[in-house]
Amino acid sequence: MQFFRAAVSIGVFIVILLVTYVAYIKLFRVDVVFYASLAAAGIALALLTPCLYFLGFFAALSALEKILIVLVCAVTGYAFAISVPTVIDRSLSFYILEKLQQRGGGIQLAKFNYIFTDEYMREHRLVEVRLTEQLVSRTITIENGCVTLTPRGERIATFGRWFRQNLLPRQRLLAGEYTSALTNPFERSDLSPDYICDPKRAN
Repeated sequence: MQFFRAAVSIGVFIVILLVTYVAYIKLFRVDVVFYASLAAAGIALALLTPCLYFLGFFAALSALEKILIVLVCAVTGYAFAISVPTVIDRSLSFYILEKLQQRGGGIQLAKFNYIFTDEYMREHRLVEVRLTEQLVSRTITIENGCVTLTPRGERIATFGRWFRQNLLPRQRLLAGEYTSALTNPFERSDLSPDYICDPKRAN
């Protein structure tokens, strides 16, 4: 019976989460999809928690069980935020499937570089979206036409670079062969790019 009550509470949370998410994105302005999804999950959790403590149906649950349910719901809300709206919003894999569907189900393999560099960037306004996310996250600043890292951005970039080089697969399947190329993608960067700027000197 305790398991049934716990399952019902998690089910109620999921329903509240979905309703809250839809209401949130319909009624409010959204800066970053992930943050809006987390906010919706937080609101859903705030609505569920009093139900656990004040509705008679859940009275038989112990304090520990209620705490565990809240924790499970919090993890579920986070998993939803990062795995559904955020993935669909920014996933290149979803884009490939949607683009294939848009073009009648088939696209020449040789044209995918063009699709990614032209159509994907333009259709999804990729540069604007990603820069907006970083600005809202306070990892970059844009001044005088120059994009620069903040101290927070520097720390995150350092961690990401370390993780990529040390904890991503070194034998990863790419285009039919296993390679470690993506553990150090900057090996293929231009040696002397002409786009480096000093924000204090940029116009």
